[in-house]
Amino acid sequence: MGFAGKLRLGVNIDHVATVRNARGGAYPDPVRAAKLAEEAGADGITAHLREDRRHISDADIDGLMEALEVPLNFEMAATEEMQAIALRHKPHAVCIVPEKREEKTTEGGLEVAREENRLAHFIGPLREAGCRVSIFIAADKRQIDAANRIGAEVIELHSGAYCDAFQEGRFDEAERELTALREMSSYAHGLGLEVHVGHGLTYDTVQPVAAFPEAMELNIGHFIIGEAIFRGLGPAIAEMRRLMDAAREPGYRAAE
Repeated sequence: MGFAGKLRLGVNIDHVATVRNARGGAYPDPVRAAKLAEEAGADGITAHLREDRRHISDADIDGLMEALEVPLNFEMAATEEMQAIALRHKPHAVCIVPEKREEKTTEGGLEVAREENRLAHFIGPLREAGCRVSIFIAADKRQIDAANRIGAEVIELHSGAYCDAFQEGRFDEAERELTALREMSSYAHGLGLEVHVGHGLTYDTVQPVAAFPEAMELNIGHFIIGEAIFRGLGPAIAEMRRLMDAAREPGYRAAE
């Protein structure tokens, strides 16, 4: 299969809000960060409105919808409250993610196969409202098949296991996880699903994933916001963009 066109970069600005909320004030402003990301070449902005509002707030979503020119990817749990908020705003995309109050960050993919009927009914009104519905899942054929059956247009494959294994020096495991991501990207694409990948990606791990010809978008947040402390937000995004673009070149070969 030939390489696809430009790979989109979605920048998650949740952890700008985490820093703001640590002091309880209004600074730094996630909406300002999103506009800077937009100027730096982000193709979209991702924000996760959690049930406990630990980072992004309702006011942030209001501000993002008003200020952004690039699409907003609204991450949310499959709850009635979040569905109502999404239907009020009608963002470009809605990504359904699992959510546990005790977790530090999203720990795994959504269990679609086990809740297929409920999720099919849940996403129906969102699709009717014009939102592109994405399901955040593990690189698992059973979950991909279920996401396809319920009518999702997009899947986002959870890359956390690959990234964690790589960062911890478990390179054989990282290679197995990367292979699963690659194979399931191809499988999902064959079903007609648009493939996105996200969670835990860094400068060190992004290129092998960016090289998947079926991948249309990578969503990256925590690492970019952390790197922005040292480089500035614009340069941090520009370097990620450079690495992603290089991985799409026909001559790119992943390091052995």
